[in-house]
This record gives sequence, C-alpha cells and structure tokens, in this order.
Amino acid sequence: MRTILATIGLTLATVVAVVFVMHVQRVLVWMLIAVVFTVALYPAVNWLQSHVRWCRRSLATLIVFLVVVLAFGGILTLFAVPLAEQGTRLAAASPDMIADARAGRGPVGVLLERTNALEFARANEERIREFATGLGTPALGLFRSAVTGIVATISIFVIAYLAVLQGPKVIEGTLALFPPRRAERIRRVGGDCTKTVTGYISGNLLISAICGVLTYIVLKIFGVPFAELIAVFVAIADLIPLIGATLGAVVAGVAALIHSLPAAITVVIFFIVYQQLENHLLQPVIFSRTVKLNPLTVLVALLLATELAGILGALLAIPVAGVIQVILRDIWHHRSGQPDAVPTAVMDAEIQGNAARATTSPTAIHSGRLLAPDEEPRS
Repeated sequence: MRTILATIGLTLATVVAVVFVMHVQRVLVWMLIAVVFTVALYPAVNWLQSHVRWCRRSLATLIVFLVVVLAFGGILTLFAVPLAEQGTRLAAASPDMIADARAGRGPVGVLLERTNALEFARANEERIREFATGLGTPALGLFRSAVTGIVATISIFVIAYLAVLQGPKVIEGTLALFPPRRAERIRRVGGDCTKTVTGYISGNLLISAICGVLTYIVLKIFGVPFAELIAVFVAIADLIPLIGATLGAVVAGVAALIHSLPAAITVVIFFIVYQQLENHLLQPVIFSRTVKLNPLTVLVALLLATELAGILGALLAIPVAGVIQVILRDIWHHRSGQPDAVPTAVMDAEIQGNAARATTSPTAIHSGRLLAPDEEPRS
C-alpha cells in the first residue's frame, strides 16, 4: 500500500510540475536570460568591489548596470538615427524599385524576367495584394508583443540586478550547507562554468562586431545603398551560431544584386572568405580558452536547442553545452579518482581573502588539501 501511494504521489507531483512549467514557461525563459546576464556581469561587479575599497556591493552593482544600460543606449542611439534615415529612404524608394522590377528594368527586373517570376506575379497580383493587406491587420497583436517585450526587458534587468547584488550571500549560504571539501569543489566548478559563459558572450559579441564592420566597409566601397542598415542586420544575425553569417550573407547579397552585378559577386566572395576565416581563425582563437566544444557537440546542441526554444535556444545552446561539459568532466574526474583540475576562473575578493587567511592558519594545509580555519586536521 505504501508503494502504491508513493507511486501515485510521485505521478501526481510530476503532472503538477509539468503543468506548472507549461503555464510559467515565459517567466522561466526570462529567468534563464537573467541568469546569463548575471553570470556575465558578476565578475565585473566583483572586480570593481575588490579594486575600489570604498565601493560597496550595492554601489558596484549599480555602477556596472548603469554602464551596461548607457552602453546599450549609446549603441542604439548611434545606429537609431542612421537606421531611421535609411529606413525612410528605403520606404521612399520602394515604389520606384517595385515599378522598375515590374517593368523588367534593373538587375531585379532582368532576373525576374529570365526566371518568369514576373509573369507569375502579374498573374497572381490580386492574391499577393490580399496577402500583403492581411499582414497589416493584426495591429493589436503587434502592440501586445511590444508591451510584452518591454515588460520582459525590465523584468530581466531587475532579476539580474538582484541576483548580482545578492549573489555572494546566496553562494556563501548555499556552500555552508556542504562540507568544506565539497564546497570548494562546487565553488571551483561554478567558477569554470562562469568563465565558460562569460567567454562565450564576450567572444560572440566581438566576432559579430568584426563581421558587421567588415560588411559595412565592403558595401560602402561599392556604393551599395542602405549599407548601415544591412551591416547592423548582419552583425545581429551573426550572433546566431552556424546559420547567422549565412543569413546575413543572403540579405547583403540580395541588396548588392539590386545595386549592381559586380557588387553582388564581390559581396558573395567576401562572405565565403570571411566565413572560412571566422570558422578556422576567429572562433578557434577566441573560444579556444573558454568554450572547448567539438563541432559535433556544437551541432547537436544547436539542433536540439533550436527545436526546443527557437532562436533563443540557438543563442544559449553553446554556453549551456559548455556548462554541461564542465560539470560532466568534473564528475568523471571525481569518479575515476583523478586529481582536481586547477580552477580556471578567478575567485572574487572575498573568496581570495578567505583562502589567504586559511593558508596562514597553522592548520591550513594538511594531507595535501586546504582546510578551513576552524577545521582540525585528521591523523
């Protein structure tokens, strides 16, 4: 009877947990993004707190988050004005471009004539117009999406801010529940996971910035219109692993083809060369000391994460896979009796102070391991 009741209870608890996760899925996604921001900004707050003596934890957290907000605001302001101007020019030039394409003039018109796509468009003009008109009807849905995006952004920043602010207390309180040796192991693995996530974020942003700048230079040299708009799109698309650069290359290639055929050929060649340099030079150099994953693991992680969470899953697939790899490697080393790896992440000032005080204690080192100040050595 006890076994039957326990089985029924576990089944009901599992069903309740699944239903709960399905209903709060959006909030869980926000919390996951906030965790990524927390892991990325936590070392910066620790560094500021340890190097500026008068700076408390709350003030250091506030300064770091203000710098991040100002940086994002500066980037948006830097590109908002050119993007608005380019978008206005594109909207004004769209009727002429469409008229030229319908008349068979220009590179796009010639291409449509050769592929008989223009005849198909003329034959189904009413259906295409109805479809385009239907795209503009769900304005209420767009408004709700915009409001949800604003709420999500504010919620993510607030959760990340509180997590960074209360991080040391939560970590020390959690580690206090474990024996000293196990707590040190958890601290070391957590530091490695933090370095993995931080290294991936910084490296991916650097690679995307390089891709966007080079794309802008190539498009500007050949006089392709809307170069700033296309370069920003390429930089944002390059954040998506594997397919991001290809997606940006398609958009840039189409824009160059509308301008001229030589520009399109040059842009395609540029992206082919750049893709090889990014895959075989930039990514290995930047990610070699942070996210050490083989290509098969990256591909499988991307496919599974994209199927589960779409673009968000693709963005988080590699750091999550790196964290899982760090944990599994530590478990393997622990099970096989191999010595613990040297921590690759830098501890914060408080942890370093505790370690320094422990090493100066007469009972600090015993049998090749670090003891707590109040821990007695075993015979």
